[in-house]
Amino acid sequence: MRDLVDMTKMMRTAALFGGIVIVVSACLGSSDTVSQTTTAAETTLPAPVAVTAPRPTFLGPASFERPASAIYFRDSEEFPAALIDIAELVPGGPAPDGIAPLEDPEFVTVDEVNFLADQDAVLVVDLGGEAKAFPIQIMIWHEIANTSVGGTPLTVSYCPLCNSAVAFERTHRDGTVMDFGTSGLLYRSSLVMYDRQTSTLWTHFDGVAVHGVMAGNELTLVPVSTVSFADFAEAHPNGLVLSRDTGFSRRYGVNPYLGYDSNGVGGTLHPAPFDDAQAPALARVVAVRGSQDSVAVFHEHLLTERVVPIVVDDEEVVVFLEPGTATPLQSGLVALGRDVGATGVFAASADGESLTFVVGDDGGFVDNETGSTWNIFGHATAGELAGAELRAVEHLDTFWFAIATFRPNTQLIGVPAIG
Repeated sequence: MRDLVDMTKMMRTAALFGGIVIVVSACLGSSDTVSQTTTAAETTLPAPVAVTAPRPTFLGPASFERPASAIYFRDSEEFPAALIDIAELVPGGPAPDGIAPLEDPEFVTVDEVNFLADQDAVLVVDLGGEAKAFPIQIMIWHEIANTSVGGTPLTVSYCPLCNSAVAFERTHRDGTVMDFGTSGLLYRSSLVMYDRQTSTLWTHFDGVAVHGVMAGNELTLVPVSTVSFADFAEAHPNGLVLSRDTGFSRRYGVNPYLGYDSNGVGGTLHPAPFDDAQAPALARVVAVRGSQDSVAVFHEHLLTERVVPIVVDDEEVVVFLEPGTATPLQSGLVALGRDVGATGVFAASADGESLTFVVGDDGGFVDNETGSTWNIFGHATAGELAGAELRAVEHLDTFWFAIATFRPNTQLIGVPAIG
């Protein structure tokens, strides 16, 4: 346990100061896939501790006057019961906000961007008629951006250790616009955020307040997709891109987690037991989390199929993969990682009609019902439905160990064979 925590501190410190090369241990697995489905519950991984007591009536951030900080005070009597075992909150290396979040950052137009390669991975939020891209080469050094898209205050977060991007609305129901920072803590190798209004701790992976005066609150998730800069520029020529002019001196474009994502071959910093007979800890998945169901499609299966239909909460959903996006977590330079593709997840219907899809001969995706062509953003670019849009479904590109931790009953599709 102590060795794992020490490794975590080293890697998180690398994100602050740069120049530290980490090579993680291997969890070997073959590239073959199995067609059957299973669930994450079959691993030996214990689920997070659940709160059985009735939840209190939650007050908003404006209702608290200098509450105790959950970062430093673990047993304050003013806190409701924690939603996790707080013993699993471990120091990640840097102090709170040592990995500095971006506050109301600057954006530039697509035409002004001269620092991204076509295959550079960017996080895209399209909301209220505005599309913004957050290059991972910048976000990997800051992890959190407090910003707005389409007039809606959002926090966009990226956790390198679990390879997940999540965006949240940050206006509480009492009207308080909350600001989030990096707590300096990790929970099962995942970023733990804190809000500056109440110093409550929130898990990045699902936007839940897990410890502090607001424990039990949940943030509203907003769909975010990880695609290549070329994909974003083609689909959103008038879109905006997070600028490198952040006010910080960082080695943007350099990967401080060198070798961490080595095609599923690597060691997780997860402190809990993990059953590698199920799947390699760092195998990539695309996870869709509904209110009742959770489904994860393994990346190797998706790379082969390119289109995978699934059902979540009794709704037909389709998962797309378009080649051309580099993993930012493998090579010394973010843009030079292997091609892992871009993913999109959408409701499989348009204008009230159910649709089924295949890979297009000339790229993109084609629905069988009308012959219309669709891109990775779910926009119909040609055919009978040109101009229509599929409803985006919130999803995660992440590592297997992360979805197993936070959604242990997830249905799995295309599990990689081991041995």
